[in-house]
Amino acid sequence: MRTVGERPVLAGEQAVKLAGEQAVKPQARQLLDWENAHLFLELVRCKSFRAAADHVGLSVNALRKRISGFEKALGVTLVTRHVDGVRLTAEGDKILAAANKMEEAARALMQARDSTDRTVTGKVRFGVTEGLGTLWIAPNLVEFQRANPKLLLDVNCAMRSADVLRMEVDLSVQLIRPTSPELRVVKLGQMHLVLFAAQSYIDIYGMPKTVADLQNHRIVIQADEDEKWQVLYNRLFPGVNPEGLVSLRTNVSSAHYWSIVNGAGIGMLPTYVYTIGAPIVPIVLDVDIHVALDIWMTYHVDAARIPRVRRLADLLIASFSPKHFPWFRDEFIGPTDLAKAYSGKVPANPFNGFARLENGRVKRAE
Repeated sequence: MRTVGERPVLAGEQAVKLAGEQAVKPQARQLLDWENAHLFLELVRCKSFRAAADHVGLSVNALRKRISGFEKALGVTLVTRHVDGVRLTAEGDKILAAANKMEEAARALMQARDSTDRTVTGKVRFGVTEGLGTLWIAPNLVEFQRANPKLLLDVNCAMRSADVLRMEVDLSVQLIRPTSPELRVVKLGQMHLVLFAAQSYIDIYGMPKTVADLQNHRIVIQADEDEKWQVLYNRLFPGVNPEGLVSLRTNVSSAHYWSIVNGAGIGMLPTYVYTIGAPIVPIVLDVDIHVALDIWMTYHVDAARIPRVRRLADLLIASFSPKHFPWFRDEFIGPTDLAKAYSGKVPANPFNGFARLENGRVKRAE
């Protein structure tokens, strides 16, 4: 007879325990690996290893290895590889249904945790690009603050990405993917930008129909430090001097947005601002003018062990979910078609509640 702590273990009991341990083989334990099941789901949704690898922040080879290990653990082939991507096998189709149920159970578990544990305290320093922080994330933080009343969010909205490695922030949402191996990187989704104008501008200058027509209009540009706007400008207007065509250039997303809303000219804005109620009109031309930017969440590997940082990371993943918000999918959907692709709750409208003085009286914005 031996003891475990203060309790004796009888020989028969030990034999039962050993038999149980032998019954749960390492291969069977791998069946419970939700992370590999999640990667399998992302592979099916993205339809290719390369697209899925970009989405989850892994290399293609690393993702292939994880999926191969998952197939080996299950003892079945889940997908076959083709020129145009991957296709499910009959076995993979059954595993897909079970993996979807695992995802629903995992989401229910997180919701149960959030509804019962309101004791997370401290401060989370969060960096985000100015446009996303102002127009998308800030309105979505209200419920998070109510669920975590003792947590202080220190939000830094700026055009320059905060430096996570230098501990300027605990977590960052940015449009440039970091490369340091010390950082965890998650692709949240993709932001799509197209041309918009205010109705007041169109009433005065008319609606352009072609790219050539744009040269008779007023163009509004948001310029960044590395002058990325110049690449698109040169493609649309080769050899045309910006002076006389570009009426306004600013380095801040909110100023760029409000200049377009107030009729300063035609400019590029993310499609999500149109879906949440921005008073703008899409410009449809003879040539597709569309810019796609990946949205990345990054944090230091050590921060993953901090509950308050994990809590905010979970919120951000849900807030940008391409599955629920079609305007953040890799697939581009035109702004006027987004209403058909989205059937969920109407997102928070940051434009509600504005008021102005008109003839001595306060008039609410429509």
